[in-house]
Amino acid sequence: MGMDFSTLRTLISRYASYVGCLMLAGSNWISLYFLLCVGEENWVDSRTIYIGHKEPPPGTEAFIQQRFPDNRIVSSKYTFWNFIPKNMFEQFRRVANFYFLIIFLVQLIIDTPTSPITSGLPLFFVITVTAIKQGYEDWLRHKADNSVNQCPVHIVQHGKVVCKQSRKLRVGDVVFMKENETFPCDLILLSTSRDDGTCYVTTASLDGESSHKTYYAVQDTKAYNTEKEVDSIHATIECEQPQPDLYKFVGRINFYMNNEPVARPLGSENLLLRGATLKNTEHVYAVAIYTGMETKMALNYQSKSQKRSAVEKSMNAYLVVYLCILISKAFVNTVLKYVWQADPNRDEPWYNQRTEAERQRHILIRAFTDFLAFMVLFNYIIPVSMYVTVEMQKFLGSYFIMWDDEMFDEELGERAVVNTSDLNEELGQVEYVFTDKTGTLTENNMEFIECCVDGHVYVPHAICNGQLMPGAASMDMIDTSPGPEAKEHEELFFRALCLCHTVQVKEEETVDGIKHGIHQGKSTSFYISSSPDEVALVEGMKRLGFTYLRLKDSHMEILNREDEIERFELLEVLTFDSVRRRMSVIVRASTGELYLFCKGADSSIFPRVVSGKVEQVKARVEHNAVEGLRTLCVAYRPLSPEQYQEICHLLSGAKLALQDRDKRLVEAYDLIEKDLILLGATAVEDRLQEKAADTIESLHKAGMKVWVLTGDKMETAAATCYASKLFRRNTQILELTTKRTEEQSLHDVLFDLSRTVLRQHGGMTRDTFSGLSDDCTDYGLIIDGATLSAVMRPSQEDSNSGNYKEIFLEICRNCSAVLCCRMAPLQKAQIVKLIKASKENPITLAIGDGANDVSMILEAHVGIGIMGKEGRQAVRNSDYAIPKFKHLKKILLVHGHYYYIRISELVQYFFYKNVCFIFPQFLYQFFCGFSQQPLYDTAYLTLYNISFTSLPILLYSLIEQHINMDILKKDPSLYRDIAKNSLLRWPIFIYWTFLGVYDAIVMFFGAYFLFDNTTFTSNGQMFGNWTFGTLVFTVLVFTVTFKLVLDTHYWTWINHFVIWGSLIFFVVFSLLWGGIIWPFLNYQRMYYVFMQMLSSGPAWLSIILLIAASLLPDVVKKVIWRALWPTTTERIQNADKLYKGQLSEFTPLASLHAPPKAGSHRQGSDNQRNAPTLRRSEPYNKKIMFTRWQRRPDYCTFTPLLRFTDGSPRSKQGHAYCGAGPETSV
Repeated sequence: MGMDFSTLRTLISRYASYVGCLMLAGSNWISLYFLLCVGEENWVDSRTIYIGHKEPPPGTEAFIQQRFPDNRIVSSKYTFWNFIPKNMFEQFRRVANFYFLIIFLVQLIIDTPTSPITSGLPLFFVITVTAIKQGYEDWLRHKADNSVNQCPVHIVQHGKVVCKQSRKLRVGDVVFMKENETFPCDLILLSTSRDDGTCYVTTASLDGESSHKTYYAVQDTKAYNTEKEVDSIHATIECEQPQPDLYKFVGRINFYMNNEPVARPLGSENLLLRGATLKNTEHVYAVAIYTGMETKMALNYQSKSQKRSAVEKSMNAYLVVYLCILISKAFVNTVLKYVWQADPNRDEPWYNQRTEAERQRHILIRAFTDFLAFMVLFNYIIPVSMYVTVEMQKFLGSYFIMWDDEMFDEELGERAVVNTSDLNEELGQVEYVFTDKTGTLTENNMEFIECCVDGHVYVPHAICNGQLMPGAASMDMIDTSPGPEAKEHEELFFRALCLCHTVQVKEEETVDGIKHGIHQGKSTSFYISSSPDEVALVEGMKRLGFTYLRLKDSHMEILNREDEIERFELLEVLTFDSVRRRMSVIVRASTGELYLFCKGADSSIFPRVVSGKVEQVKARVEHNAVEGLRTLCVAYRPLSPEQYQEICHLLSGAKLALQDRDKRLVEAYDLIEKDLILLGATAVEDRLQEKAADTIESLHKAGMKVWVLTGDKMETAAATCYASKLFRRNTQILELTTKRTEEQSLHDVLFDLSRTVLRQHGGMTRDTFSGLSDDCTDYGLIIDGATLSAVMRPSQEDSNSGNYKEIFLEICRNCSAVLCCRMAPLQKAQIVKLIKASKENPITLAIGDGANDVSMILEAHVGIGIMGKEGRQAVRNSDYAIPKFKHLKKILLVHGHYYYIRISELVQYFFYKNVCFIFPQFLYQFFCGFSQQPLYDTAYLTLYNISFTSLPILLYSLIEQHINMDILKKDPSLYRDIAKNSLLRWPIFIYWTFLGVYDAIVMFFGAYFLFDNTTFTSNGQMFGNWTFGTLVFTVLVFTVTFKLVLDTHYWTWINHFVIWGSLIFFVVFSLLWGGIIWPFLNYQRMYYVFMQMLSSGPAWLSIILLIAASLLPDVVKKVIWRALWPTTTERIQNADKLYKGQLSEFTPLASLHAPPKAGSHRQGSDNQRNAPTLRRSEPYNKKIMFTRWQRRPDYCTFTPLLRFTDGSPRSKQGHAYCGAGPETSV
């Protein structure tokens, strides 16, 4: 028997043959294995784990010790050995770095007009600074990894518990875990401290759910409660190879008793995942099966890749254009040089004869050498210093985020953190925001609001039994006292909610530092459950007088209002599922009466109700749903003993079924849960994070699309979306869920939804419209993980399946918001990747707080982690970390906006000033016989980008505020003005380039024609070529600096110091460089040149005239454009100057936007229709709005027309404007 078992098991494991399973179905263990195999299409070669590393008994099977990875987790990108080559490879992928490396090598090889130091030193500086910055960031990741890998873990060895580091844990080790400890790897549960072999676990860091889930020990080992007993287990585990699906696990455990194997099935209910936390259980014993990077949590991580911003991609594209211009210049000059030298007198004049070696060189070699020399001469058109400045701007600019006091959370004591400063400007380009729900949008803190029994409303501590409680004067509903029959229904309703749940009671004072209590003044116990709203309902009943005490010996105990303990025997639990959307319990009261209590969604309860005050309850349910509350209906059914016996027979038959067990259970539940009597309904609120709804509304106004990706149930997630204003009252919900695809094929559902949205929008996507436009129906899409998998991996047999992704994307584009529920972590990343790869190539942002969000955070262009309650995995792997979701508004709408504006100006300005710098050098070659003679002195060539013009633009890129910060927060729609990389588009780039060419032509030919055949000094001495070059360079430095002055809107003493200080430094340096004989120089061609130039009156006049002529076209263009075609930003800038920086305090920004298009006369009514619904806690008089002009700005809403009650243009007192006109929500 043993030999047959080993041989047959090996064959089945290798081939996973259904036929083989059927042939050998006579054996019990093979039959069991067959049940595991059926339906597992992805069953691959299995792994065998020896518990405690014990060999199987002789004759059962061969002992083959497999090699598995250790338990080390790696989130870093570099190692000590690969840092230099890998970092160098990534840096030289940049066009500018690679180009300057080539130029540096050319300067080393051939004789060039400039020194190799002019290219090598800036390149070395850029590479070194970047390497240090990225190395430091990766060192922090190594540090975080080590803290995880070195944490202590207790394992059982030789009947004793020993401690070792987490990274040394091996597959097969038996691990001992205590309460509140986090599992270090994926484990199979062997036994627990609880008699029933269960343990409770929170998986918040994996799937976002912080509720308690129940896991079960293997039936044959659950009684082993000591180290020696556990160490005596002699068994092997066979299971599938690691795969990332959190909710799927297939395996079996073989026990060796008298050398005969006994097999037991293993499923996901036996698997404890790495990152989950043990709760409400003193200790457990479990065996490691997946370790390190093979754990399900690690498999759901995306591999790290270098993220590059849209600005950097634009920079590289511009560099390619300038490289082509550079090559063209060098080629033209090389050709013209040989045209010029066609005359022998010009080719080899008597004063500069060639050597013999030069005469014998082939003309092609000479031409190629000249071409390279011209490349080196003109190479300054490629601004390598721009990369230095950009790196410094990003690094220093990131501190402004970390220093922002508005993003400091006092409760956590945390500030915003910047892990990757390379993406600062990308924060200003976000088009899609993908957010987690639990812990990100919500605090995962359910609060019981009210219940309605037969039409009577009960609010804890406000209205109870129809009586007004203290402090309830502001409530909007007061009910009359119910009669005797209603009182009986009321108590039955309260008992139903105390009994119909899966809540457990923990007898301790605190959990996670938070005190919980059942009786006032006695912090003795608290409630835990797999569903947070169940806890809220039970706690709500306690506040209304009925307290659930405990479940003991299959009896549920509750404490009624008279402080009497009532006992009910729990007979059956009909568990909740997302298809039925309800759960039931069958209990026997102490009097012997049998009841079925049922609670669930209104859509699943009302059709099954045969009596009760349905209309009154339905009206209250609809009222609460409008307010965004989560509603449940409660009903009951009295049972006779005969009916109960029939139910028991029905349920036992379904539970014992080996095939289609779930289907038969659903059919049984359907027959049992009928003929119900309606008792009432409840309303629970999932408390949102502070200002979460306001943040989402601001993101919508800024033109961003917000998607919620969560592992939570659809009903829970949808309620949160309504509460957070992701879905609005008039949003038409489209469902793409498993429930619908079971009724219709996926193909039909997708095309139905596509027709629905396209019929309304007429083929235009919602991107065409404003984010809050009401000219078309507002659609919201809900999709679950299973359906998404079908969309992403459609059936091969379906010939129309190839375009499922495109149809899905088309539907999503026309929806204002999308909710994806029941998502595995890797599916979240797949959604982000799908949107990134769409034809619009939008910029995406992912935000979350748990390990289940790491994949999408790594996949998105920008990843933001929230410092929540689910560990620091998301924070460690993110690009930015913020304390709360509300801080997303500031980091995007203010910091992101500023960084993009600043770096856009920096990039365009650098190309502009380098064109101004090098184009005169190109023109000069036409006047020096193409001899590669530099126009500028070597010191000027080296210091132009490093000293004379670098600091002003660096400071500008750090502190410029083109619009007041308060205005950016008040009017999120300004974010749209910079969307789609609008300031780095080709037309703007071409304008800056032509402006640079124009300035260069004015500088060069202005100086040339003004001084042609003219004597300048009193002794009649003519200016030489170095004086001419110095004059051009002087005009150049002043022109490009004044150009930045014209573009600066935010002036501080630092701006003045740096800008005027740079000009003074240039003048002082020129005086010293040419006024002193420096002993370390072999020759000094600039001696006395600058002073001689300044001694000439015409030179002063030329400098002033040429600067004015260079700047004039740009000034004229700005004046005309601002007067005739002002942008929204320019309107606000003009208005802010008019009101001397006080615009944000009393001016309506709606009046400063571009005039509305035809057909927008409905805007006022639309805005009023979209106004957020007031919660019951908000009195109606809060709609009145005030402003105070001499205090802190109060961002209110006003009519677009300013009116002042005293007739003065600016009043010194506060006024309230209540005139007619459309409200503009700001």
